[in-house]
Amino acid sequence: MITLRQLRYLGALASHRHFGRAAEACAVTQPALSMQIRELEQELGVELIERRSGDVSLTDIGVEVVRRAEHVLAATRDLVDFAQHRGRVLTGRLQLGIIPSLAPYVLPKILPVLQRRYPELRVELRETQTKGLMEELAAGSLDVVMLALPVGDTEIESLKLFDDPFLLAVPASDKRSERAPVSQDSIDQKKLILLEEGHCLRDQALALCGNARGDANLGAKGLGTMGLGATSLATVMQMVASGYGVTLLPRVAVDVEVRDDRVKLLRFADPVPGRTIGLAWRRTSPRKADFAALGRLVTEALDKPDAPQRTRVAS
Repeated sequence: MITLRQLRYLGALASHRHFGRAAEACAVTQPALSMQIRELEQELGVELIERRSGDVSLTDIGVEVVRRAEHVLAATRDLVDFAQHRGRVLTGRLQLGIIPSLAPYVLPKILPVLQRRYPELRVELRETQTKGLMEELAAGSLDVVMLALPVGDTEIESLKLFDDPFLLAVPASDKRSERAPVSQDSIDQKKLILLEEGHCLRDQALALCGNARGDANLGAKGLGTMGLGATSLATVMQMVASGYGVTLLPRVAVDVEVRDDRVKLLRFADPVPGRTIGLAWRRTSPRKADFAALGRLVTEALDKPDAPQRTRVAS
């Protein structure tokens, strides 16, 4: 009979592509993990793993089995959540995923409030790019994620938290006035500095500039003269401060990222570009009351995040 343990081990092996690392992730010995994978293959009557020296890969059937196993494990996790959290809001363990362009700016504001208001809640955080978060959410490794909406998956439900407008961060030497709104098509695309591929903020910036110039294929062409693959807004902002270019900065990041007099912020004219931030979870999750309570707490803790937060941004 197939066991949940076997499915978990197979998922770990698919992730790590190495028996030793998969065994370490599952906190078991390598022989024990290998034996369980062998028993699963025998039970199914197919080869799931192509074994090579120092590495493994999934067979075509193995890829499909892993995909289906993820749904089984997610449903199992939802069943446990239903039993453990029924009637109690925000207790026990909550595995929260969040994108990097949000984590440094919202977590310091919401985590102390969560800890104070829900002392029986244990939050486990996972910060990574949207694609990884959505894969882990579907697999049941995460309960809920905070990211830019929409998610575009019919198996996922979402809740809007707030709108996060963009500002244009430019070197202080830029001759444009902070009091005069700029248009989207005034962005010098040759000077636009972006995060590395995979960050949704990069995709949003590309989409914005593409729309401004009527070029739907701009994302494939790329932007900027720096060839920069920054993994954080902090790095991008240092490049702007040093005069290498300009960037789009979400309002929620202003207080943390704009502390340098070498940078100034310009407002966009209407319609102001931006992103919508929300929570997303599996449609089958029984913890919707938890996520609704978390959403209320986030909007309260951030205290109207779409309002101006720095006096340097002229109104």
